[in-house]
Amino acid sequence: MQIAIEEMGGGVTRVILDGRLDIEGAAAVDLKMNVIGGSSQLLLVDLQKVTFLGSMGLRSLVVPAQAVRRHGGKVVVFGPVPMVEEVLKAANIDTLIPIHHELSSALAALQ
Repeated sequence: MQIAIEEMGGGVTRVILDGRLDIEGAAAVDLKMNVIGGSSQLLLVDLQKVTFLGSMGLRSLVVPAQAVRRHGGKVVVFGPVPMVEEVLKAANIDTLIPIHHELSSALAALQ
């Protein structure tokens, strides 16, 4: 699992995840995701390149999202592939973190 961080305009932090968000993938990104969650106000989690999402991977998304929301911020998920989106919806994560397939709508949701 690879993680890249990009600061976008308007104070949006974009986290780009690439690979399998399984036990090993979650272990690889948890620390960075938690740091980002603690310091970001507007967080866009780009899942376009995530090919698998397991239960530990869900935790890697939910914990930082909760941290952002605790300090009044907003979080969105952008571009999950159908299998990853199914997992997010089955776990009701989409009620905590809205899912967007267009970058423009994801950015609009953060404002």
